[in-house]
Amino acid sequence: MTTTTELSELTGDYVLDSAHTRIGFVAGAAMVTKVRGQFDEFEGSAHLDGDDPSQSSAQLTIQAKSIQTRNQRRDDHLRSKVFLDVDNRPTISFISIGVEQVDETNFKGTGDLTIRGVTKQVTVDFELTGTENDPQGRFRVGFHGKATINRKDWGVSWGRGLVSEKVTLEFDVAAIRQP
Repeated sequence: MTTTTELSELTGDYVLDSAHTRIGFVAGAAMVTKVRGQFDEFEGSAHLDGDDPSQSSAQLTIQAKSIQTRNQRRDDHLRSKVFLDVDNRPTISFISIGVEQVDETNFKGTGDLTIRGVTKQVTVDFELTGTENDPQGRFRVGFHGKATINRKDWGVSWGRGLVSEKVTLEFDVAAIRQP
């Protein structure tokens, strides 16, 4: 994958390539290890403005029931009322409200993150990891992003001492520019 030298080349509307995108998280567990997981069902889009990155925007909708940690019992517990409450709050969403360019390849995307019906502002640090034309001739762009949140801010307070309050959200994004 090659990184473009001109941000203006990125301008356009994009959709997430769900087959090559990972929306994940890491949380401390039992105070001795970390649990890693991801969401398998999501969709998202973005408008990138390479000439004025502050005019860029993105949105992401995750199906909360699609959480996977490679442990069925834990996944069922995470879907329950004490964590994600997927029966009553089936989606997690992020809608950007601002983008700030830090340097040539790094950006801060601020937006409204809604979990369990609670919306809080979050800033995600993103790095442009590359661009390429795929074998079908479609232009692709890649980003890696990360943000740390406190799950209690969204009403997830179960597991005192067993599960870390801090959760790191991870985004490995591949997006395809639309014609």
